[in-house]
Amino acid sequence: MDRRHLCSTFLLLLFISFFSEVNPAYFKVVNKCRHTIWPGFLSGANTAQLTTTGFVLKPGNSRTVTIPKSWSGRLWGRTFCGVDFSRKFICQSGDCGSGQIECSGSGAKPPATLAEFTLNGAGGLDFYDVSLVDGYNLPMLIVVKGGKGGNCSATGCLLDLNGACPSELRVARQNGGGGVGCRSACEAFGDPEYCCSGAFRTPDVCRPSRYSLFFKHACPRAYSYAYDDTTSTYTCAGADYVIMFCPPPHTSQKVFGARKDGALLPLVNKSMIYISSLHANGASLSGLLQLQSTVPAASFAMAIFLFWQLILPL
Repeated sequence: MDRRHLCSTFLLLLFISFFSEVNPAYFKVVNKCRHTIWPGFLSGANTAQLTTTGFVLKPGNSRTVTIPKSWSGRLWGRTFCGVDFSRKFICQSGDCGSGQIECSGSGAKPPATLAEFTLNGAGGLDFYDVSLVDGYNLPMLIVVKGGKGGNCSATGCLLDLNGACPSELRVARQNGGGGVGCRSACEAFGDPEYCCSGAFRTPDVCRPSRYSLFFKHACPRAYSYAYDDTTSTYTCAGADYVIMFCPPPHTSQKVFGARKDGALLPLVNKSMIYISSLHANGASLSGLLQLQSTVPAASFAMAIFLFWQLILPL
C-alpha cells in the first residue's frame, strides 16, 4: 500500500511539474504608433530562440506570440526600415544587423527601448522591466493580463523623448527628418562613469548621471542606468503580457486607475510633459516643458489627454 501510494504521489508531482513547465505565456504586441514598426525578439543565454524573432506590424495592428514559460529575453521595436541597394533589410533605429526581418539571434543596435523578461524565475515569479539603459527610440508600455503574486504592475516609458533628447545624445534620421533615437551616455561617450564599468563597476560608486536622470525624470518606472533596479523591476506569476508601442492616453489613464501595487512612482512624471511637435529638433536638457506645481493634477491630466487626442490616432 505504501509503495503504491508513493508511486501515485510521484506520478502526480511529475504531472504537475510537466504541466507547469509547458504551459506557455502569451505576449500580445500592439502597434499604436502612426507608422509601421518591426518588433524584434532576442532570447537570453541558454534560452532557445522563439519561433519568430522579428515581424512587421502596421499601425493599429497586433500580433500574439507564444512564449515558453521559462523564457528569458528582450523585445524592441525597429523603425524606418527598408531594403538597401544590396537587398539587405535595414532599419534606422533598433536594427539587429541580420539583413532580414527576422533577427535570428541578433540584438538591437542602440539606441532602443527594451522590454526585458525572465519568466518563471526565482520563486516562480516573472521579472520584467522597460529599459532605457541602451537608449531610447519608441514609447513603450507593458501591461499584465491575469497573473498573481508579485505586484503585477504596469511599467513603461510613455513619452516621446526623441525631440527632447540632448543634442549630444541625439540620433538623427538619415534624410534629416528629425530624431530617430536618443543614445545613452555610455553609448555616446564610452566613459566608465556612465557605463558602470572599470572603477565604477559597483553600485556604491556608479551613481545616476545628469543624462540618466533625463530619462528617469521623464519615465520614472523605466531603467535609466545599470543599477536602477529598485524602482524599475516588476514581478508577477502565471501572467500574459501586452507590450504596446506608442500607447494612447486613454490606455494610460486606465493603467493609472488599475494599478495594483500602490507604488509612489507614476508611469509619467506629472510635473513634466514634452511637446515633440513643437520642438522637433531638440537641443538640450531644457527641451522639456516644466509645468508649475500649482496646476491642479486633474486639470494637468486633462490637458495632456486633450493634447494627445489631437496628435495620436486612438
